[in-house]
Amino acid sequence: MSLWVTKFGGSSVGSLERISRVAQRIAEIKNRGDNVVVVVSAMGDTTDELLELAWNISNDLPARELDMLLATGEQQSAALLAMALASINCPAVSLTGWQAGIESDSQYGKALIMNLDTRRINRELAQGKVVIIAGFQGISPDGDITTLGRGGSDTSAVALAASLKADHCIIYTDVDGVYTADPRIVDSARKISSISYEEMLELASLGAVVLQPRAAEFAMLYNVDVEVRSSFNNNPGTLITEVAKMEKQRVVSGIAHDTNVARIALFDVPDQPGVASIIFKILADHCINVDMVIQSAMRDDRNDIAFTIERNEFNKARHVVNEIVIKIGASGMSFSTEVAKVSIVGAGMQSNRGVAAAMFDALARQDINIHMISTSEIKISCIIDEDRIEDAVKALHKAFHLDEGE
Repeated sequence: MSLWVTKFGGSSVGSLERISRVAQRIAEIKNRGDNVVVVVSAMGDTTDELLELAWNISNDLPARELDMLLATGEQQSAALLAMALASINCPAVSLTGWQAGIESDSQYGKALIMNLDTRRINRELAQGKVVIIAGFQGISPDGDITTLGRGGSDTSAVALAASLKADHCIIYTDVDGVYTADPRIVDSARKISSISYEEMLELASLGAVVLQPRAAEFAMLYNVDVEVRSSFNNNPGTLITEVAKMEKQRVVSGIAHDTNVARIALFDVPDQPGVASIIFKILADHCINVDMVIQSAMRDDRNDIAFTIERNEFNKARHVVNEIVIKIGASGMSFSTEVAKVSIVGAGMQSNRGVAAAMFDALARQDINIHMISTSEIKISCIIDEDRIEDAVKALHKAFHLDEGE
């Protein structure tokens, strides 16, 4: 008997008809004699609709109450799926995140899973039931409902698979797997049959929305093989696994892009020990996530520091940075919300020279200017003008021959 942990995204449970199809798929697994734990997202655009309701009340919402509201979307999906399974004589029980033992910290909207108490899940499985869990949510040490951030149901599923030592972890979504680039931009983008944890984590962090970054991180930390596949067909998906299990390493595996980017620069920052610490601690204290950071060469004991943040945090960050400018004695700041990030990712970059040069050459041939550059062992990211992002993705996909077979 195998244990399956499956996750169905919002589009997969977007209507009663789709919920019924998911129920049939789950029942097929259960009828083979296996145990099944199912994690569900909210139906379709439910989360966005709940957010709109809240924003119609106020733009300054209590974070605790927002989590209380948003958590109801996944609970609807879980209960409806349990009902659909019952209607086809497949015993099932729906659980909220906290009933399932998902314990988190108290950071509303971006809570981290701290512990999993799987005793309730195991009891229900032992009784022969399919266990359906509302994803995206947990409970804080104070007993309050928390949410894990957008896409948090992915993290719920992978964390449960790790804790339950599941034999299979399948993320069902509305795409066939992980592609070499966004197929809505690049017609020749290919589905990748397998990809390493490290590559998936980078792609997810850099804008590929097929899997939440924290889910990829959980998979890597606990060595959970995850398959991403479509809930609308039976085609094989993309296996996310350790490098040793892959047949070969590609120099570049995929191109990611992200338009939720804003760039901020501080001018004439005093070149003194501790100044950078002050800047980024204040931003962290205001829960503003910083991505790329670049410091220019020193001149007259001063330098410039530029960094990127999520564009949807820009309005909050702008006021915070104005205070930072005064606090550290910088001369001023500038910003741009009309930028985007394009990245290449590949485990094979560690052992191949000239990859950065090839990337910069491909962008230069399209007359695309680079504002910032960030690198790691397996990725290179560039900040460019947002209106050139599609040109950049297409150029890089072609330059690294990603339209060719694996």
